[in-house]
Amino acid sequence: MAFDDLKSSIPDWGKDIRLNLGSLLTGTKLNEQQLWGTLLSTAIASRNEVVLAAIDEDATRTLSAEAKQAAKSAASIMSMNNIYYRTMHMLGDAEYETMSARLRMNVIGNPGVDKADFELWCLAVSAINGCGRCLESHEKEVIAKGLTKEQVQDAVRVASVVHAAAVTLEAEDHFYAAETVSI
Repeated sequence: MAFDDLKSSIPDWGKDIRLNLGSLLTGTKLNEQQLWGTLLSTAIASRNEVVLAAIDEDATRTLSAEAKQAAKSAASIMSMNNIYYRTMHMLGDAEYETMSARLRMNVIGNPGVDKADFELWCLAVSAINGCGRCLESHEKEVIAKGLTKEQVQDAVRVASVVHAAAVTLEAEDHFYAAETVSI
């Protein structure tokens, strides 16, 4: 299982992240599709090839083709929306709220999977990208569609651990490269 390889690639100084990766697959309120869609969409958002490759390998065995496509779409659309809506909010001028975004977002209306799952993945990606406005919007949607606060919390927990694994591995690559150069 590639996910196990990912865990073992975390260096000892990131032991807490390794332990948290180990606990992501158990004791969650997310069903299998919600969990693996969250893992995949946040791996994409983490922008780390090792994390993405490991999670993608296991997600491919777990998710339907439609669910995998939707998880990838959630990461893609939110990479655009999080920048746009976070900026409009941070500008602090209410006039921007009345302007049309003029951005295509068709996948949000028809993601190809249960809308609650897709919204959950959008929420998790928004957590990584730090867009408060999108977090609030998608949290309201998932709750309105019948998911629980515990499921929201689990999706954000997954996002935080996946992102931490990416940061840890990026830093470890830096330290390894620095040691190699100094030898």
